[in-house]
Amino acid sequence: MEFCPKCNVVLVQKEKSYSCPKCGYRKREKVKIQSSEKLKEIQEARVLKEKEIELLPTINAICEKCGNKEAYFWTSQTRSADEAETRFFKCKKCGHSWREYS
Repeated sequence: MEFCPKCNVVLVQKEKSYSCPKCGYRKREKVKIQSSEKLKEIQEARVLKEKEIELLPTINAICEKCGNKEAYFWTSQTRSADEAETRFFKCKKCGHSWREYS
């Protein structure tokens, strides 16, 4: 998009030129239309309460901290929708938590 240098209004295409609808400024050159968007990635971690953890399913997974072979697990979409979910684990013995990206 290009703006009028006099009044800062977006120039509108009329036939072979671009003009300002407010003040009448004209530009006969080609106007480069360029757009950009900045996306802010928001990663929000949900905190599970002790009562909620007891309701989670369990899986055979080796804890990195204590070597226990059983852990609770849950999944969450932490990245964009076209990417796989992130799997979270919490050791049933020591409570150590870790994640695994699929």
